[in-house]
Amino acid sequence: MISLSLALALRDAGLQWRPRQGDRFTVSAPEMADDVFHLADMVIEARSLSSGTVLAFNGTTEWALDSVEQDKTVWLPDETHLRDALGDAFLHLARRDGRYEVRISMDGEDHVFHDDDVENAYGQALLSLLTQ
Repeated sequence: MISLSLALALRDAGLQWRPRQGDRFTVSAPEMADDVFHLADMVIEARSLSSGTVLAFNGTTEWALDSVEQDKTVWLPDETHLRDALGDAFLHLARRDGRYEVRISMDGEDHVFHDDDVENAYGQALLSLLTQ
């Protein structure tokens, strides 16, 4: 998963988030920074019963946080979001020596970004493109 610091840098560089079902985010309050949330129309909870595990479909979750303003959250874009945001600049993804390599074209030159996490490699490439 993309690191929080890289997600913040992408946001600060101008990456726009239009929330959609399945998107991941965290709340920017320090006490919630490690909690990752997913946008969903319905919450499904695994419950262990004496007869086995059931998947309970809930319309809402009873919780102290009823809502949060989008500007108080940090989007954690996934691999697809990042690759799509690179657009035509994206050239290639490879795995070399246990690391991911993302190659983009920027200013007529190829640039390569490496990371152990594919989303961080894409994110570094996108940040470079946004801040060029």
